[in-house]
Amino acid sequence: MTSDDDAALPDPLRSLLRELHLLAPDRLAERIAVHAGSLGFRETVIYLVDYEQILLQPLRGEGVPERQELSVEGSVAGRCFRTVQTLRTRAPAGGHRLWVPLLDGVERLGVVEVLAERWSGELEETAKAYVSLVAEVLVVNDAYTDIFSRLRRRKTLSLAAEIQWELLPPMTFATDRVVISGALEPAYDIGGDSFDYAVNGPTADVLVLDAVGHGLPASLLASAAIGAYRHARREMRDLPDISAAVNRVVAENFTGSQFATAAIVRLDLDTGRLRWVNAGHPELLVLREGAFVRPPACRPHPPLGLQASKPDVCEMQLHPGDRVLIHSDGIVEARSVEGEFFGEERLADFVIRAGAAGDAAPETLRRLMRQVLEHQGDQLQDDASIVVLEWLTGTPQQLLP
Repeated sequence: MTSDDDAALPDPLRSLLRELHLLAPDRLAERIAVHAGSLGFRETVIYLVDYEQILLQPLRGEGVPERQELSVEGSVAGRCFRTVQTLRTRAPAGGHRLWVPLLDGVERLGVVEVLAERWSGELEETAKAYVSLVAEVLVVNDAYTDIFSRLRRRKTLSLAAEIQWELLPPMTFATDRVVISGALEPAYDIGGDSFDYAVNGPTADVLVLDAVGHGLPASLLASAAIGAYRHARREMRDLPDISAAVNRVVAENFTGSQFATAAIVRLDLDTGRLRWVNAGHPELLVLREGAFVRPPACRPHPPLGLQASKPDVCEMQLHPGDRVLIHSDGIVEARSVEGEFFGEERLADFVIRAGAAGDAAPETLRRLMRQVLEHQGDQLQDDASIVVLEWLTGTPQQLLP
């Protein structure tokens, strides 16, 4: 093939982008594999992680090789997902198999398997670039198809859980100044626990909410509370006013027996100044340089829906690298068969050891939730939620491949 012929070949990335405008979502796996072939990849398979982050499920399509689901804990693909590192293995029939993390920013969506006849560093970089584009394509298409959310469920979601998952922001977000990562269980039956966050310039806002009760009533209360929180936050109100706005919505639209505990948190990314309102919620935990640091005493106020006045604001100065744990009581009050609570000390110790082992926040929380479930015999009696807010002064490289 002459150099003129090479110049005449269509660019696979540009060609895929043009095709996407009118491409039906059920053909994505097929067309992504076809265009990957023009980049030198013989086979391309997308795997999405399920809601519990236990299994990687292959996205099927015409002409896409058949694959089985893969374990996050017990496979090369799972190790790629857990460590957010590109891995290479030899294919049984010859060639090289690359496993590339599928990321939306730093949010772990799954992995992509590509098979190539020969390996080179340049080819690996091409695969990473292509997979980055694939992630953006999937996120955009997820807004108007059920294909991906169906694939991610190993069992039926309750209606309450369906509402909550649609309400959540991405489970992980990061910049060079902050990492925010959250987790919820039981994934398929979550009811009243939820969280939200936003990063606006030098400010990171986080809400962790625990609506009283279970099922649909708790989910509806949580939805209304988070809507009120977002509205007040976007009106650029201070924390006491945000709390008062959410309290008013809950009090005026739900009965006296329905309320929500919450931690409403704001971090100044330039200075590390942490401010928060405690609305009947468990105290924040702060981990610093491998040790547990208890924040200054902070008077808790009544839950949202039961407050009679604006709450006080608590403050603490963070150090670079501090991890703030904001959790619901479903974490620490998870009780074993013998009646032993999971407890604050076990929670702090787990996160400290995970940090010492080099685990980033998303993987730490994934493993933590497995530990909490195991502690309670895989049957949580209450919703459990947690958000880790980490203040940084440099890019969190462990979150990137």
